[in-house]
Amino acid sequence: MKLKYILALLPFIAGLNSCKESWVDTKPNGAPTDAYFWKTEEDIQKAVATIYVPMRYESTWGRDLFWVQNASDDLIVGRVKADGENIKNFIPSGREGYLTGGWNDLYWMMNKANQVIANVPKVATVSDAVKNRAMGEAYFIRGFAHFWLAYVWGHKNQGVPFDMPENPEYEKRMPPQLPSVTDNYAQVISDMQKAADLLPFFETYGAADRGRAHKAAAWGYMVKAYAYWAQYDQTKWEQIPALADKIKNEGKRALIIGKATSELNYRSVFTVENNWSSEYIWSVTSGIQGGSEFPGVILENKGWGIYNGWGYFQPTAELYDEYEANDPRREVTILKFGDKFTFFGVERTYNSTNSLSGFQINKYMEPFSYGTGGSAGTNNMVNPNGDYPTTRLNLPLMRYSEILLFKAEALIQLGRNGEAEAPLNEVRARVGLGGISNPTLANLKHERRVELACEWTDRFADLKRWGDFAKINAPLHGRIHQNKTDSNSPYTIQVIWPARNFDPNKHMAWPISPDEISRSNNTYKQTPGW
Repeated sequence: MKLKYILALLPFIAGLNSCKESWVDTKPNGAPTDAYFWKTEEDIQKAVATIYVPMRYESTWGRDLFWVQNASDDLIVGRVKADGENIKNFIPSGREGYLTGGWNDLYWMMNKANQVIANVPKVATVSDAVKNRAMGEAYFIRGFAHFWLAYVWGHKNQGVPFDMPENPEYEKRMPPQLPSVTDNYAQVISDMQKAADLLPFFETYGAADRGRAHKAAAWGYMVKAYAYWAQYDQTKWEQIPALADKIKNEGKRALIIGKATSELNYRSVFTVENNWSSEYIWSVTSGIQGGSEFPGVILENKGWGIYNGWGYFQPTAELYDEYEANDPRREVTILKFGDKFTFFGVERTYNSTNSLSGFQINKYMEPFSYGTGGSAGTNNMVNPNGDYPTTRLNLPLMRYSEILLFKAEALIQLGRNGEAEAPLNEVRARVGLGGISNPTLANLKHERRVELACEWTDRFADLKRWGDFAKINAPLHGRIHQNKTDSNSPYTIQVIWPARNFDPNKHMAWPISPDEISRSNNTYKQTPGW
């Protein structure tokens, strides 16, 4: 959603924020709102714009939802942060703001989407075309927020709460906690299918509407929901190949290729210029005064005295060593001591007195390369306020390469390994790597890890659904240099995060806040095992 629309809506949004602190809002908003709103096309546009606003919050895709992904073997916390460390070590109480903030905002998005779904059909003065797109966007956001809630907090023996105006008892009861996360995934699929039926293709949008839900994005999240559902029901893999083909053929999604080098093919994905490339499926629309602050969150703490990076989420040696030696994705993804990069117009050689691992995420550094003379004030691609380090780079949440890899994974899981060659090797060929004949699940796991590393695709969720618990529990290592101010300083490989105790009988889903359970008068039950 474009920033100008969000700013124009702030007074309206303030009036809709009543459910932010406690998402369970089972009562209508009141006669005055119902009487004077939902009358015009402008009302619909305002209501639809509202449902996108939490996309830019720190509590969602700015930072906090990444803490549960940080529990993988690819990353460590990076700075002393008790709540983040408790999540990393599987000992959270559930009351951590990093967990409760995302929970509340995701349900806020669902609530506002439900309001659109309930009220738009009643607006008599608006065309069917306007209604259909509004409903499509609302179904998408409801399904999108629901998907995140489901896979983070949902368990095979207990789902997360969900309700919708299509249910006769809606607003007459607390939203019921569904029996299983598979019931949540089924509803996500249903909503995304409705969204896909109503939404236009991305290519039909003008510049002002880029960032709105579109047909290929709905199909993309159907693919991901089916893949996560398949850990409990293998038949769900059967749905993925055809959907992936629709995204390619009808949705016109494709990898970025044709650059001067294979390295540039991949590096160019993470540039402001390619925010809306053929590889885009879904992202957080960003700008210098709005959007995701994640590029600044992962930047060197204090930004070498030039810009206020926060220094979180540092890569491990395990991730660095996963790459093949000639894979250009490694250097695009990870900065190591001695690597060259441009920072506010000046070439620098990477070193860090702050990194606990000896590495930094590099994927989102392009906006920081602009400017002159190493002066932060000369760069119009970043927020001048380092306390809110947003950039003009959209934060990718789903790219077309992930769809290709889900297709390959589905075909391998279905025993059609030969057919999996094409999608898997398309991803490898883009970066100049040789093809793999009859790829196995091990090949897929490797490719998914190195292609999507340090993105919001959730390596930790992958390890859980694959049952790779030993990798979760293994100690994590870094490169510890003798002199952290000398890029050429020798290093030793040392343990930077001790072995952990992931228990699949307890830790397959995260705990719900005990306060949320209390507010429900114990109607809601805690995640099994917690």
